[in-house]
Amino acid sequence: MSELVWERPEPPARPAPSPLSRERIVAAACELADADGLEAVSLRKVAAALGAGPMRLYGYLDTKEELLDLMADAMYGELDRPDPDDDWRTALRGIAQSLRHLAHRHEWFADLIGGRPNLGPNALAYMEASLAALGDFGRLEAAMQAMHTVNSYVIGAVRDEVTGRRVERASGQDEGQWLQASGPYLDRVFATGRYPTLERVVRETTHPDRDTEFETGLEQVLNGVAP
Repeated sequence: MSELVWERPEPPARPAPSPLSRERIVAAACELADADGLEAVSLRKVAAALGAGPMRLYGYLDTKEELLDLMADAMYGELDRPDPDDDWRTALRGIAQSLRHLAHRHEWFADLIGGRPNLGPNALAYMEASLAALGDFGRLEAAMQAMHTVNSYVIGAVRDEVTGRRVERASGQDEGQWLQASGPYLDRVFATGRYPTLERVVRETTHPDRDTEFETGLEQVLNGVAP
């Protein structure tokens, strides 16, 4: 079985006009993604940003997928880790809030989380600290399920938020402006009488801001996973 990128040593350092390392490659890739999204990241573009030939990068990684894994692990290194002295609810709330804030700073990270767990050193250290902080939760299986449930909520929420931000930038309208522009259409649709419950939701309920909506949902999830 071939070694994962985390286990493979980097090529020996050698004099070059543009010295390379995995750390420099990942930093350049993250800058490209911050500016123009993951679609702007390629080995060729990263090499160009570093002033190096694309083939030189293959000494440090084999595929673009490995580069994305390295980028995701770099983000896990930026997450706040729970304090071992925190109770389980404080720990899980901190995990959720830190993950959300990071995805807001680096929107492309929302596209890389979920699915199979990242096995990089930063991700493993983050998971270790998170599970250790849930030691007072009870059974280990219950703690793992609770963390998975909270992470699933956060991933869904931040992807929805990031998608909304991208749509706003592309359309030039924020959510309030879009709703105002859609108002006449909704009035005509509701006048048919086919959507009475939806009409009540739109006209009678409050529409909190994203922060309030996230925190309210998070508290509901925490109440649901409480042992």
